[in-house]
Amino acid sequence: MSSMSFMKKLLAGAAVEWTVLGDESFIEVANTARRPVKASLRVSGKTPYYGANNIQDYVDGYTHDGEYVLIAEDGSSSLEHYSIQYATGKFWANNHVHVVRGKQGLNSRFLYHYLRIVDFIPYLPNKDRAKLTKGEMLKIPLPIPSPENPKKSLAIQAEIVRILDAFTELTTELTTELTTELTTRKKQYNYYRDQLLSFAEGGVEWKTLGEITTSIASGRNKARSADGAIPVYGSTGLIGFTNEAAYTGDVLLVARVGANAGLVNAVSGDFDVSDNTLVIRPINSWNMRFAFHQLTHMNLNQYAVGGGQPLVTGGLLKSLKVPFPPLKEQEQMAAILDKFDALTNSISEGLPREIALREKQYEYYRDLLLSFPRPEEVTA
Repeated sequence: MSSMSFMKKLLAGAAVEWTVLGDESFIEVANTARRPVKASLRVSGKTPYYGANNIQDYVDGYTHDGEYVLIAEDGSSSLEHYSIQYATGKFWANNHVHVVRGKQGLNSRFLYHYLRIVDFIPYLPNKDRAKLTKGEMLKIPLPIPSPENPKKSLAIQAEIVRILDAFTELTTELTTELTTELTTRKKQYNYYRDQLLSFAEGGVEWKTLGEITTSIASGRNKARSADGAIPVYGSTGLIGFTNEAAYTGDVLLVARVGANAGLVNAVSGDFDVSDNTLVIRPINSWNMRFAFHQLTHMNLNQYAVGGGQPLVTGGLLKSLKVPFPPLKEQEQMAAILDKFDALTNSISEGLPREIALREKQYEYYRDLLLSFPRPEEVTA
């Protein structure tokens, strides 16, 4: 169904009139009660303290009580997706938000959803400071369905709110479910990894990493190429591309320096490695996947030296002793841990995809439901 046919069915012959946020018959601007308080002077409490983009603190006391829409005055984290918040009950608003709500003929939740599709950029005269003055805010157009019949108007608004809130709730539920599932899988993986990689003293041979690797050395890549096809890996994973491979095969990478020092990655194929990362080549009798899980389990960051800039050296790694079970046992343990790792990663990767999909569904129906016929110009 097209947006216009959907709206035609929803409106059922009702006209749509456009006004502006400065229309006092529909909008109350409640900026007078706003009050900024420095963090050092705030009294801790249970009342949410709102800034331009989110709740910044919880304080004692309140400036407003009821259902309100908060429009960033300045400091919106995005101009293209301008910060619009919905506050209910008692809350504290600082001077970085405009505080508005609908009067008797305007559903405040409808106002909230509508403002989320408004392009605010034309109302920000000083693009460098991106400040939405009260005067400019009052010029923003606002559609009112069936204004001559307040009961019908509010019914139309309520139906739009019901549909959009349902999508918002579905997104929240999905996020909660997937996050809970991800936490459970991570706990399972960590539990089995700890169980499988905890060896009784004397029950297995121990060797130094220097004995079970053919080399542990820093990468040396300096050159990157925008059109290169060879991946370059650094302390956090893929960081760019180059034209020539310095390494080939299966290796382990350990972040050598910085906040990520000790982070372990496994890579294969043709690639290059930056100089802030150590390249580890296991011997044939040290299974690559087992080695990955083993080094991850060891939390190599604990061996980093230096305060301001933590450093894990190749020499230090070579001296570390690890349990070294027979290859067959390594392969069996690696297979089990890989299954849990794959489950965890599939949820980790799927979570943002699913959330993005729900957001797109919400945005589609929001645009569909709020695509009212527009006038050439609306004035206060």
